[in-house]
Amino acid sequence: MKKQYDVVVIGAGPAGYIAAIRAAQHGLSVACIDEWKNKDGKNAFGGTCLNAGCIPSKALLESSELYYRAQHEFKSHGITTGAVSMDVATMQKRRAAIVRQLTGGVAGLLKANKVEGLAGHGRLLAGRKIEFTAVDGSMLTIDATHVILATGSAPIELPVAKFDDVHIVDSWAALEFAAVPKRLGVVGAGVIGLELGSVWARLGAEVTIIEAMDELLFMADRDIANVAAKDFKKQGLDIRLGAKLTAAAVKGAAVEVSYSDRNGAQSLQVDKLVVAVGRRPFTDGLLAEDAGVPLDAKGFIEVNHECRTRVKGVFAIGDCVRGPMLAHKGSEEGVMVADLIAGEIAEVNYDVVPSVIYTAPEIAWVGKTEAQVQASGRKYKKGSFPFAASGRAKAMEQTSGLVKIIAAEDDDEILGVHIIGPMAGELIAEAVLAMEFSASTEDLQRTIHAHPSLAEAMHEAALAVDKRALNYPN
Repeated sequence: MKKQYDVVVIGAGPAGYIAAIRAAQHGLSVACIDEWKNKDGKNAFGGTCLNAGCIPSKALLESSELYYRAQHEFKSHGITTGAVSMDVATMQKRRAAIVRQLTGGVAGLLKANKVEGLAGHGRLLAGRKIEFTAVDGSMLTIDATHVILATGSAPIELPVAKFDDVHIVDSWAALEFAAVPKRLGVVGAGVIGLELGSVWARLGAEVTIIEAMDELLFMADRDIANVAAKDFKKQGLDIRLGAKLTAAAVKGAAVEVSYSDRNGAQSLQVDKLVVAVGRRPFTDGLLAEDAGVPLDAKGFIEVNHECRTRVKGVFAIGDCVRGPMLAHKGSEEGVMVADLIAGEIAEVNYDVVPSVIYTAPEIAWVGKTEAQVQASGRKYKKGSFPFAASGRAKAMEQTSGLVKIIAAEDDDEILGVHIIGPMAGELIAEAVLAMEFSASTEDLQRTIHAHPSLAEAMHEAALAVDKRALNYPN
């Protein structure tokens, strides 16, 4: 192992490993340090996303959705299957195999790009020195010309609901249940709570979600959130808004959950309780006292628009800095920082970072909500198109939802695109590209979309902005 590198990255999640690879592509000598350890005790690259977040959750969402559709939709297609059952052990084995393949792939990518992957703990010292503690306990001081901090985030633990990894669990443990809980409680109706709730509800759990906010999906456009609320209710998710958790106590084999809402004190009993109230930046043991890198009031590493910290040559990216905690946002910051280190011009357009919730129907958006545009004072126009009017969606038996586009009244620039419906996470890419180029709704109107396709809904919504929709009344 070398003791000096052009770039040392601490963290091998979607932000860190991408930054390391990009820096190596510029011909720089790079080391990437990561201390992630899975529940089997083995170290793995890929961070939360690949090991305990984005990837395993999507594997379970896919499996559970297929099971749900076999039960509820196949008959309308003329498909008779008889009794359908779910082997949870096989489902979990598939999830674990996907995770191993992808995390192993990250290790392979680092090696192929001549990045030295180091399993262990990295701690930033003064003068861009890294104290590296290997898994065997041996220690080494590494000199770096540039340092990139990419240590990600961790689940927030509530004082009134401490994790015991059996009855009261975080999102990671909720991905690894060996059996479907009869009664599942979820604290938090955000992205993670809704996705995990959806997985286990499809498999037969009675799911109750308590959410402190008075609105469902406060960060989403109201038209989208209202459709989502109706769909989740139809699917059996019991979402209780304005419900603040006050206590959670394990009693026997169950969890007694206490919360308060507008009607006063309430309680419910569940077999498992998932606490999914958000994530915090993970900087535990990262910075020596003399490292010179400050944290803000919420624990995030302070950076500027180029992800530079106050220490020359030290950058920070991903979940441990300001902005949305999204893998793709962190990856793009990793690319930007590596390019800047190499002397190139680079930036991240934070105005067009898409968000996706992989429920059924999927929810995705980019840009401003209608409420945000209203608050800005800019005059606007809007249009929408329901998937109920889409031939492709009808053929798929997935007609719930809509595409909504908001544009400036003066120059027709697209300000926000909001989708709830089939494959929303894929459809949003067109909107992101359009907004990256400051496109107008007229640009989308004049773009030929294949027929029949779900993407036609984007085309029709753009037409609807100017009351020119062709396949739905304006």
